[in-house]
Amino acid sequence: MKYHTYLSRILLSLGVLASTLWTAPPVHAQPETLTIAAANSLKDAFRKVLPLFEAQHPEINVRVIYGPSQTLRKQIEEGAPVDVFLPSLFEEIHQLEKKGLVIQGSKRVYAGTSLVLITGTTLPAPIGSIQDLHTVPIRRIAIGDPKTSSVGKVALQFIKYSKLEPQLKAKHVYGEHSRAVLDLVAKGEAEVGIVYRTDAASDEHIRILDTAPADSHTPIRYGVAIVWTAKNLSGSGDFIEFLLTPQTQDQLKEHGFDQASQDTGVTQQQEVKP
Repeated sequence: MKYHTYLSRILLSLGVLASTLWTAPPVHAQPETLTIAAANSLKDAFRKVLPLFEAQHPEINVRVIYGPSQTLRKQIEEGAPVDVFLPSLFEEIHQLEKKGLVIQGSKRVYAGTSLVLITGTTLPAPIGSIQDLHTVPIRRIAIGDPKTSSVGKVALQFIKYSKLEPQLKAKHVYGEHSRAVLDLVAKGEAEVGIVYRTDAASDEHIRILDTAPADSHTPIRYGVAIVWTAKNLSGSGDFIEFLLTPQTQDQLKEHGFDQASQDTGVTQQQEVKP
């Protein structure tokens, strides 16, 4: 009798163990990280756009590194662990491509924007247009540092084209990136500034005065590409496709972006002649 009782207990224990093993939840794979290097001018728009992508791709953990486009490009050239590069000027992707540092067939133009003259809402400049810069004296004009930011390079092209260089050159106040330019103008440290429309569109402390002629500077195209250090190729491809969807394009328009044609062959910087 004792033997049968002991055996029954063993069988019962084995049954409980088997049941526990059978009903144990499956082990899910950890989300794979997607590292994006993005220009500072994309930060406001990405606060709205990225959650949409993450909701559609719960298997991907998105990590974004923001900074000046030229600085990010140089970091990628040096081997920074980045999957996708989104500069504020398509030329930065071209620079990587010339060195063989872009995955072939991955580059796309997903949006564009314009160059604008801005002032602060608290201490606005006594001008209303670009033409006024020729006649109304200003103390300082804020632009991006052309050594670190793409918006600075484009701003200098516009100033030269508009024949404003002689009277404005000594009045430049440089910001390391677009956000710094906005801060200089918003705080009154410069009466006016030159940035992309995408920089100024959602800043309540900034007022857009005028838009630079399209032929006064290199076309401002926002591009994206998978770079040579990419580890998450699948997630990178999903993200690029996501940027081109109508839903994402509508979100970008709300932040000052224009829809750009899919000209993946843009490899030459347009020469701007004054």
